[in-house]
Amino acid sequence: MRSPHPIPTHPHPYDVPYEEPPAPPTTHRRTGRRRRRGRFFSGLPFALKTVASLLVLAAFLTLADRWAVLYAEHRAADTLKERLRLTAAPEVEIDGFPFLPQLVGRRLDSVKVTVPDVAADRVTLAAVSATAHDIRLDGDGPTSVRGARVPRLDGDVLLSFADMNRELGASQVTFTGAGRDRVAVHGTLPVAGHDLRLRADVRVARDGERGVDTRIGGMRLDIGELATYRPGAHASQGLHLTRASAAALARETRKARAVLAVPSVVRALGVPDATVREAQRSDTALSRLTGRPEFVRQAMRLNLLDLALAHPELLDRLGLDPALLDALSRLTRPVLADRLSLGFRLPEPPSGELRLRDVRVAKDGIRVRIKGSGLAVGP
Repeated sequence: MRSPHPIPTHPHPYDVPYEEPPAPPTTHRRTGRRRRRGRFFSGLPFALKTVASLLVLAAFLTLADRWAVLYAEHRAADTLKERLRLTAAPEVEIDGFPFLPQLVGRRLDSVKVTVPDVAADRVTLAAVSATAHDIRLDGDGPTSVRGARVPRLDGDVLLSFADMNRELGASQVTFTGAGRDRVAVHGTLPVAGHDLRLRADVRVARDGERGVDTRIGGMRLDIGELATYRPGAHASQGLHLTRASAAALARETRKARAVLAVPSVVRALGVPDATVREAQRSDTALSRLTGRPEFVRQAMRLNLLDLALAHPELLDRLGLDPALLDALSRLTRPVLADRLSLGFRLPEPPSGELRLRDVRVAKDGIRVRIKGSGLAVGP
């Protein structure tokens, strides 16, 4: 007997027919581009390594070259200090790159040497800076350099005003530039217990091939507002009253009569004897004589040193210290000029020539240009 509801029949899963998935589209062009890009980047790290290696090598060679320069500069500074008997080691700068090929070839392009504090006669040169060109090294090899030949040298010498103020002025006299060839001197100078105001004019010029000469002019020492001393034997030199003190002399009756009592003074003033005798008896006549404008000018022309030698009793009346006048009489022009002299001479080298090219006064001191040829360092 059949069931009223027939049992459905389902096909077995393995009975479903198999269908292959569709093939991907062909992309031959993109695949080739990706492969070429892969080959390019695969070669880049090696190029970077090569460049990096070259940079490291170049840096190492540069460092070695600079180290060799520093070592050579240090050795050269010590050698110059010993052979030139310097108080301090100079500063040596070797120019040119690279250095090692120059050393192997025993020929340097240029070397700059700066020597501080070089003694020169009475003064100290603040700095001597020179650059040697085309140096030839003497020796058997790069590590056995015995000396050097310098065909040409250019340099500068500085005589500093600051050093001159310290050495020559003893902090009382100062030197300052007053033109291309002039130096102004001003300050105080102690004489016989008095601080006299000093002023002078120094002319700077070459003295031959290796010397600097200074000529002192306009020297004067002011004794307050009383008198001025100019060393020398001319009529305008010596010890003279200032205009203010000469005018005060004309106003003070006691001082005027004391001066007119000296015959040499009367002759120097050019006053007739009769006028002087009348002035000694009458204040009115004295005032008339000293009140003339030419009296002050004539009084300023009196040399007080001569007056002091002939009549020392007048010094007190004029307010002058006898010890000061005695010291001034010994402070002659050569003595005072020697105290202010700035001259010096360059040392004579053992070989070759060293000469002055130019001398000029700058803001910081006296600058001298030098040149040399055929110089040698070492044996």
